[in-house]
Amino acid sequence: GQRTVQDAVERALCTILREDEVRLTVAGRTDAGVHAWGQVCSYEHEAVDPLRLNALLPPEVAVLDCNPAPDGFDARHDAVSRTYCYRLLHRRARSVWLAGRAWWHGWELDREALKACAVALPGMHDFTAFTPKDSYHTRFERDVHAAQWREDGDLLEFWITADTFMRHMNRVLVGTMVDVASGRSSLEDFTELLEGRPRSDAGPTAPPHGLALASVAYA
Repeated sequence: GQRTVQDAVERALCTILREDEVRLTVAGRTDAGVHAWGQVCSYEHEAVDPLRLNALLPPEVAVLDCNPAPDGFDARHDAVSRTYCYRLLHRRARSVWLAGRAWWHGWELDREALKACAVALPGMHDFTAFTPKDSYHTRFERDVHAAQWREDGDLLEFWITADTFMRHMNRVLVGTMVDVASGRSSLEDFTELLEGRPRSDAGPTAPPHGLALASVAYA
């Protein structure tokens, strides 16, 4: 099967702890190709030195810290919010430095339209339109705590914080907002999608490599 970050960390923990199996619980699930800057994991065993873990991990994976947690701590279920960032490079020429780290979009975009879409997101909404039709989810309402587009020259970043997210949700949000900013749909169309419209009414799914899990918050 496909190698995952979770598999790599579990194997390294098994080696250090001399156990046949160590199961990680991760705070945020990520699709293939999506990055994580601030993933949080939990497991039931003693803490280990991150340097020892990193010596056993592939170069694209790094453990930043490993600390004891209160009894019963669960990285996924105890989280109160997750924050994601989607990077979009908006210029005519591609970037060799951001290849695989940002979605390159070389065509005209109305940046103010992107920002207007983000303003509509905070609050409780039905995000049925922003997850695949064959989704395993049974509840489609999500509470968005904050959402905004930030500009750094040609690099645009979409930051969003919510209680939980659904499969492909952030990528479809970005793809649909880019449709609005490209003139293919309107702000009114976008806001109507937040009322539980079908997936077919929303825009395309943005590429995975622009998205990263930035941080996880706990009470």
